Amino acid sequence: MDADRLSEVLDATYTCLVRHGVRRTTMDDIASAMGVSRSAVYQYVRNKDDAFRKLAERLHAQALQRARQAAAQDAPDAHRIRGVLAAKHDLALQLIGDSPHTAELMDAKARLFAETCSTFTTELHTLLTDLFTQAGTGPARATEAADICLALVIGLETAPDSRRLLPRAADALITGLLQQNTATVVTDPGPGALTAQA
Repeated sequence: MDADRLSEVLDATYTCLVRHGVRRTTMDDIASAMGVSRSAVYQYVRNKDDAFRKLAERLHAQALQRARQAAAQDAPDAHRIRGVLAAKHDLALQLIGDSPHTAELMDAKARLFAETCSTFTTELHTLLTDLFTQAGTGPARATEAADICLALVIGLETAPDSRRLLPRAADALITGLLQQNTATVVTDPGPGALTAQA
């Protein structure tokens, strides 16, 4: 399969998604956006659903590649963790910002995109868990820290001015999570709850 031609099909699919959404887009729309016949599009995708699934996979794979690059940097732990979160956040802002329809590609409950979204989130969680583990966080805390970080990004995705808020929120959160490496959280002691480990 010609990768460049498939990329053109997926670009055209995204153009149609921006204009019409998944449900209202047809194979004729995709072909028209490419300037080719519908039969030419069928050489690269089986049907409309396949085109949208491949498009979602491409966008999530690109974001995951950015996250992996951030995680692999020769940089402080907090910087690398922040880079992973930014890769997820940037994908969300792109899809939410391009059109009311494009956010459909992030819908983890959608039949077409559930597996892609789930795999993406699992991969990000693994990256974050590994980064917190490398920073000296124990396995259970590293997993929990990854959960908390992903919850922060997901919570900010639709917040007004989230591009400005994410770096500040991430810095505060990551700093707190990494500081727990040298502290023990006391179970429900009331307000203020960290005691230094001996």
